Amino acid sequence: MASSALPPADSLLKHPAFVQFWFARVASSFGFQMLSVAVGWQIYEVTGRAFDLGLIGLAQFVPSFLLALPAGHVADQFERRRIVRYGLMVELLAIAVLAALSLLHSVHEAGVLALVFIIGVAKAFEFPSLQSMLPALVPAPILPRAMAASSSAGQAATILGPALGGLLYVAGPGVVYVLAGVLYLVAVVMMGLLRYEQAPPRREPATLKTVFAGVHFIRHRPDVLGVISLDLFAVLLGGATALLPIFAKDILHTGPWGMGLLRAAPAAGALLMSIWLARHSMQRRVGPIMFAAVAGFGLATLVFAVSKLLWLSLIALFALGAFDMVSVVIRNSLVQLDTPDDMRGRVNAVNAIFINTSNQLGEFESGMLAAWVGAVNATLIGGVGTLIVVGLWIYMFPTLRRRQRLQAEPEAAQVAESAV
Repeated sequence: MASSALPPADSLLKHPAFVQFWFARVASSFGFQMLSVAVGWQIYEVTGRAFDLGLIGLAQFVPSFLLALPAGHVADQFERRRIVRYGLMVELLAIAVLAALSLLHSVHEAGVLALVFIIGVAKAFEFPSLQSMLPALVPAPILPRAMAASSSAGQAATILGPALGGLLYVAGPGVVYVLAGVLYLVAVVMMGLLRYEQAPPRREPATLKTVFAGVHFIRHRPDVLGVISLDLFAVLLGGATALLPIFAKDILHTGPWGMGLLRAAPAAGALLMSIWLARHSMQRRVGPIMFAAVAGFGLATLVFAVSKLLWLSLIALFALGAFDMVSVVIRNSLVQLDTPDDMRGRVNAVNAIFINTSNQLGEFESGMLAAWVGAVNATLIGGVGTLIVVGLWIYMFPTLRRRQRLQAEPEAAQVAESAV
């Protein structure tokens, strides 16, 4: 992987706005992971039905999918920092209501799901604005490192947040909600203190043309379309993590402790890789690196599929998470740098749809395929399919294959402006 350590003058710590952004991201991510654990346990305790656990995911997915494009339009029309802060405040208010209901022992399934839906609406508007802020917080050459550092916050929260939430749940869900609320309050304060300069937005009426402008832009930018669609199909085909319970119990013959290790391995690989990428910058051959990382993701999936040993499966999943993080950082950085600031909200909204769709449908595809041909064969098909997609995308997107730097050349940037 072509990279080099940047001199101390380029340290992310030299940019106070990014530091405040990062702490806000850490606080809200930990709070959300703790919240997710508490809501799941509480709903199951109240109803005793596994189906209702699916409703929690549905209550979050529906607003994120339906509101993504309008949220992207809003992100390009108003101050993004304020949108993010308002979103965090709505989520904080919903968590405070959950805490009050739990402490008063007045919890009802419909009420909890309604509050989860409200949080999903707030997050739908928060996401494109949050993603679009980052390029303005650091110089363009170190944006990939900022992306990696931001991702490390999310990965750390994914690993530690549920464990902390589970431990605190022993004292009651109200305690978990209170601490999650405190963390969200920290995020609100940090976002309020953040000094963020955004060019005056170009106000446009909300028409089908303006709302779908992000789709139009991506269609006319081969490199952006290539990285987003490559990630979509790779995750759709390589969703081995959805089948972890089957592999843990029936193939690796391990118990809940082994299942926990398998679940943590991809996040651990992603976290360590994000820490490394936050300290190093990819200076050249980003296109080949992107394709190599996705191919590595596919190969790791194949190794996991054929493994009968727990230690080998853990290594494969660790590598899978690390390769995925490389592709995530390149994809997000390239999309941000190739997109004009007044379009970033709408483009990031389309990217969010791709991410949500690939994650949700990828799990569904893996489960359905495993039911037809078995978990091992389904995972093998996914790994081979990922490698085939890499080969096809190398052929279909030659400019992405030859791309050397994350920052577009001036001529390409002018083309991007004219495509809007």
